[in-house]
Amino acid sequence: MQAPAPTNSGGLDRRTLLLGGASLAGAAGLGAVAQSLIKPTPVFVAAGQRYDGPLHQTIADGLLATGLDPAWLRGRRVLLKPNLVEPSRRIPHMTTHPAMIVAAAEALRRWGARVSVGEAPGHVRDTEMALVESGVAEALRDARIPFADLNYEEVGWRRNRGRFSKLPGIYFPRSVLEADLIVSMPKMKTHHWVGVTCATKNLYGILPGIKYGWPKNVLHHHGIPQTVADIASSAPKTIAIVDGIDCMEGDGPILGSLKHMGLVLVGQSLPSVDATAARIMGLEPTRIEYLHLASRRLGPLDDRRIEQRGEPWRSVADPFQVLDEPHLECLRSTPEERLVT
Repeated sequence: MQAPAPTNSGGLDRRTLLLGGASLAGAAGLGAVAQSLIKPTPVFVAAGQRYDGPLHQTIADGLLATGLDPAWLRGRRVLLKPNLVEPSRRIPHMTTHPAMIVAAAEALRRWGARVSVGEAPGHVRDTEMALVESGVAEALRDARIPFADLNYEEVGWRRNRGRFSKLPGIYFPRSVLEADLIVSMPKMKTHHWVGVTCATKNLYGILPGIKYGWPKNVLHHHGIPQTVADIASSAPKTIAIVDGIDCMEGDGPILGSLKHMGLVLVGQSLPSVDATAARIMGLEPTRIEYLHLASRRLGPLDDRRIEQRGEPWRSVADPFQVLDEPHLECLRSTPEERLVT
């Protein structure tokens, strides 16, 4: 990544262009003008991936293909944020696979980064249990990767830069505030409320339960789409590495079914990575409200503004099932193909 994005909004130049577009076009045409001024964002897709394969090399290839500068990483603090929402040994396709976490750490450590893993599970108060049930505890111990329990760390308050909700500010754990780079490492899944959960929504899990409760009900009361976009806009620099190997479709993010895809996605813009994932899943990202909001600050959803690296998303697209609910069926990019559970 070229200079790890000075901010997670994709850089000062982009923000300047956004503001310039606003003043020229006025409120009515702001979105279209701003999007047209943003330079294309690269997203890397690797197919045919396996948890017992050379994932560290795939991830390194993806990071380089999307503009990561390895020299910048030397000595930097990198926090990997997997999805350990409600781990169960019976449902391994619900949470980020330990092999993905270790592979990402290996790739980044080879470039001199100081890597740790942090998570604030949204549905369980016992983080140690979540680590054991997900298999992550053993993997981190073997690879000697430190872990930060983000649910219970001391916190610091930061102004809400997104301002999509009425929250004036957001409390972040110390490990998040001290990180030079946060890597969102979600599992690619459908979601029974918002359609898709991937890199952007995974950032819900960097907020502390001691401030926002379980499952972050304070945020739910301020609007899930709005608070997802606020967190992504207010967090330190972020990139995405997506576990799209064994995914979840149907009643996600917890009770859905296994869908094998064999994919790894990488990119510096979380909304652009998620837009690519949504298209692969047969869903239209511009109809997903939190992505629509987050794209105003963090990167485009328009397929014409996303440079595909690696495999073209159309070559690996395989529609996911969603629940038979009107608010989800309307998200389908091919509604004539009714894929519901």
